Amino acid sequence: MTAIETSMAPRPPRHRVNPRALRWWTVQAALTSAAALLPQLVALELSDARWLVVTTSVTACLAAAYVLIMPSWRYRVHRWEADEHAVYTLAGWLHLEWRVVPISRIQTIDIERTLLQRLFGLATVTVTTASAAGPVRIVGLDAQEADRLVRRLTAITQADRGDAT
Repeated sequence: MTAIETSMAPRPPRHRVNPRALRWWTVQAALTSAAALLPQLVALELSDARWLVVTTSVTACLAAAYVLIMPSWRYRVHRWEADEHAVYTLAGWLHLEWRVVPISRIQTIDIERTLLQRLFGLATVTVTTASAAGPVRIVGLDAQEADRLVRRLTAITQADRGDAT
């Protein structure tokens, strides 16, 4: 096995996302849950239909479970790594996805900072290739770490003689 094959062998990526991602995912989950629950609460207030009590209760239980479970589960799973050979990611919470993107296949590298991410000092780095599987996203990075990663990947890809196809 060559050094490149050894470094790209299947293994979990080394780095966790920033711990603030846990709070970010919790706030996202709470906002999503509130958006699902609020119309049902309004309908329940305006109507005396018994079935609304059941559906609202089920939604509230599912929303609470989502807010309490998803962020910590996701934080335990999400990993990333980038070296001179590839970008590695492990993401998800119900459906896990492990991806390896060879440096020679990278076409673009982007940073995204939504309003909520900026409030938590976080960013998402998106690595785009010509792959039908779509881009690789590293979510929940410290904003400064994301900037360093993009600069490093840009330098590595510029030095690589691959054709990014």
